Amino acid sequence: MTSHHRLLQPLVRDRRDAELRPASWEEALDRVASGLGTTVDQFGPRSFGLFSCSKSTNEVNFVAGKFARAVIGSNNVDSCNRT
Repeated sequence: MTSHHRLLQPLVRDRRDAELRPASWEEALDRVASGLGTTVDQFGPRSFGLFSCSKSTNEVNFVAGKFARAVIGSNNVDSCNRT
């Protein structure tokens, strides 16, 4: 079943108080990368944390942890599979 409320493309804001507008995936992902980079530059890699799901494959969890450690420089990685 589909819903007419389902998002079919990314939405972004040009200013904090602006309305959301449709964007390309490239623009949306560039904004995410820029925002992560700005946060890490401003507050350091310890400001970043990643939570991974135990229902994901081992490969997905490995890549998520590798991204946090190698790209961001953070050891703040957790998942629900430790319970």
